Amino acid sequence: MANDLQVLNALDVAKTQLYHFTAIVIAGMGFFTDAYDLFCISMVTKLLGRLYYHHDGALKPGSLPPNVSAAVNGVAFCGTLAGQLFFGWLGDKMGRKKVYGMTLMIMVICSIASGLSFGHTPKGVMTTLCFFRFWLGFGIGGDYPLSATIMSEYANKKTRGAFIAAVFAMQGFGILAGGMVAIIVSAAFKGAFPAPAYEVDAIGSTVPQADFVWRIILMFGAIPAGLTYYWRMKMPETARYTALVAKNLKQAANDMSKVLQVEIEAEPEKVAAISEAKGANDFGLFTKEFLRRHGLHLLGTASTWFLLDIAFYSQNLFQKDIFSAIGWIPPAQTMNALEEVYKIARAQTLIALCSTVPGYWFTVAFIDKIGRFAIQLMGFFFMTVFMFALAIPYHHWTLKDHRIGFVVMYSFTFFFANFGPNATTFVVPAEIFPARLRSTCHGISAAAGKAGAMVGAFGFLYAAQPTDPTKTDAGYPPGIGVRNSLIVLGCVNFLGMLFTFLVPESNGKSLEDLSRENEGEEETVAEIRATSGRTVPV
Repeated sequence: MANDLQVLNALDVAKTQLYHFTAIVIAGMGFFTDAYDLFCISMVTKLLGRLYYHHDGALKPGSLPPNVSAAVNGVAFCGTLAGQLFFGWLGDKMGRKKVYGMTLMIMVICSIASGLSFGHTPKGVMTTLCFFRFWLGFGIGGDYPLSATIMSEYANKKTRGAFIAAVFAMQGFGILAGGMVAIIVSAAFKGAFPAPAYEVDAIGSTVPQADFVWRIILMFGAIPAGLTYYWRMKMPETARYTALVAKNLKQAANDMSKVLQVEIEAEPEKVAAISEAKGANDFGLFTKEFLRRHGLHLLGTASTWFLLDIAFYSQNLFQKDIFSAIGWIPPAQTMNALEEVYKIARAQTLIALCSTVPGYWFTVAFIDKIGRFAIQLMGFFFMTVFMFALAIPYHHWTLKDHRIGFVVMYSFTFFFANFGPNATTFVVPAEIFPARLRSTCHGISAAAGKAGAMVGAFGFLYAAQPTDPTKTDAGYPPGIGVRNSLIVLGCVNFLGMLFTFLVPESNGKSLEDLSRENEGEEETVAEIRATSGRTVPV
């Protein structure tokens, strides 16, 4: 019934036009900023250790203590999880557009504030940095359900998957931009303020001006978010929210007439009929009816996102440790502070350029051709294969002659994460749930993902430590080593492959058919006809 509304049908069959690409850029710039802000911290943590935790006479440069490192790396994830749940719920209550601007302003303010972290002691600086990064994460969290829902509700049936995936693919450019900004800033400061290696002059290797480097890198994230704010405020509310949740079909028809540049009738009599026939579809999130229709779907979207992010974020955040372990980045004591930032950023940018960014855009190209289910299953399968291929002969890959091979294999795991579940876990929850619960359910699925990211970020930090107590990083207990950690991640990917079977294929179907929003309405319409003698349009 709902998808017989002319305004929704017009959206489903609309040809790809300028407003689709405008929506991708406006929503995508939020994700560009999200990825930049979440991943740039991994490029400056070693610098923070040198600046604030230097010990005179130590053979190695200062590093963040385990609890501080876990907090700096993980606190934004805690904020993101909270933001996904809160703004997901708020997006269904207040409307997508009203909440959309709030998340962006939080991101702009907290990006700048992160770079202005202050304090007379290392503990003071780290505490204020963690405080602002929590709230930065809170704003970022809101962008997940809102961007996905807005794009899915604006898109047509034929290319909806590609449009939602394109919004998410802006993450790849955000990661790339984070690396490039770190390279440019560190290279500029390195050229302006030359310094010896740590082993030559421990104190002189970290110039005082290096304190500006990490601040500039973190604050840069505010620029793309700030540029997008005006355009977000100009976007109309989505027609599906206005018509199906707010029940204002006249406003939905007016908004979409301007956007699609076609005449759309308001059809007030259909709204009246739907309002009367809506009883069967007024169930909430915590009801038996939701459990019957969508319980397994929500379990599928949440569990696959949870399992994916354990592997994805532990790989991404700790790339620099893996590169150091195989010798791709020289030992810390042979470099000065700015040189270390430069080399970590260069390695991460190379991985992003060669595997991360292409993987996202492969998904955009193929998601509406081979479907979400096939891409997700294939991605988890190859991530499992490559993770075990890295882990089982791990000693072989650490030998100098085979290091390039290790990086190539490692890049393939990233490629199939992005041409696979990292994109599809974002797309599907925006398609398969009813309009009035769509943002909330996407927020729950995304929050499960961030819970997985925290397991990856905190767990891998400890797990990857060598088993020999004499070889661990300062302050860390012995772990299970990189090899065993990679085996665990391979098993996690295999579980993700199994849980994918709970997720339905959504390719080429209208949102109302997928969410079964018409189910139960036809019977109620028939009852209205029989009891009132009125003609109710179908």
